[in-house]
Amino acid sequence: MNKSILYYLAIYLTAGLNACTGGGSSPAASESNILHKPPFAGVTDSIRDLPKDATLYLRRAELLSRTDNYELASLDYKKSWELNPSEQSGQGWIACLSVLGKRDEKIKILQECILKFPASRDFPRMLGETLAEGRKTSEALTLYNDLLQKDSLDFETWYEKGLLLEQLKDTAQAVQALRNAVALQPVNTYALELAHLYAESQNPLALKLCDDIIANDFQKVLPDPFFIKGIYYSNIKKFDAAVIQFDSCIKRDWKFTDAYVEKGIAFFKQKNYDEALNTFRLGATVSNTDPDAYYWIGRCYEAIKKKDDAILNYERAVALDKNFSEAREALQRVRSGN
Repeated sequence: MNKSILYYLAIYLTAGLNACTGGGSSPAASESNILHKPPFAGVTDSIRDLPKDATLYLRRAELLSRTDNYELASLDYKKSWELNPSEQSGQGWIACLSVLGKRDEKIKILQECILKFPASRDFPRMLGETLAEGRKTSEALTLYNDLLQKDSLDFETWYEKGLLLEQLKDTAQAVQALRNAVALQPVNTYALELAHLYAESQNPLALKLCDDIIANDFQKVLPDPFFIKGIYYSNIKKFDAAVIQFDSCIKRDWKFTDAYVEKGIAFFKQKNYDEALNTFRLGATVSNTDPDAYYWIGRCYEAIKKKDDAILNYERAVALDKNFSEAREALQRVRSGN
């Protein structure tokens, strides 16, 4: 990534050297310049000959994107857009900005795309997602409502609205939005999201949705419905049934870290600290960067009065997630002896 940033700076500082670079969006020519090496060299030569051809910048941008050169690709998408705006160049540019984490610039370009291509439903939805990610939730919700007022059969927008309402803790409205999405397009992604909401609110409809998905999973590969059933049983305090479901989930996907954590929590709530600790350790082994596993290992050690071990694992959880308030509070609590 550091090398790419240096390239980006080089591009910015030498943007005026078009004749040497094969286009206004390219860095200065040099032996080490990747734009003059395969697979980019041929397109770069063509850009030098035809510097106003938007399709050439688009072609090179796509090549750069496929090789993870997103800073350079972003500049070529921008140049293609400036020469001849198209949905393809707009989508590519937005995708690069997303990877680069340039949310404000992404919002600006999405707004331009919406004005330029008013018939497109993709750009408004992408704008809604981006606004939601940036915690501009009221703006995102207004956008989704406007889209649905124009087309109440837009299942993708119903789904995105449901996710946003779930984020806002408006469970009742989130359920309704997701139900609409599932009714219009009964795909597993939508049904599982709805089932998870049902499970969190202790609604047995979660089981029916999950069982339907399992019955139609002819290849027997999906772990998620078993995980969601486990969440439901945990929430209604049927912990033995929950453990069975989490085990089924892990059998389908042994790297499903959340299943280990939730299974361990089921043991913890029964005060079976030995089984809980073993399960959380497995989760930490499967993914040694999961802060939840270390937090719950700390909880187990705290419960069995092993203060130093609890502190060590709380520290690990906080180190992995600086915003993990529960782990930080637990760490302070154990250190203070309260």
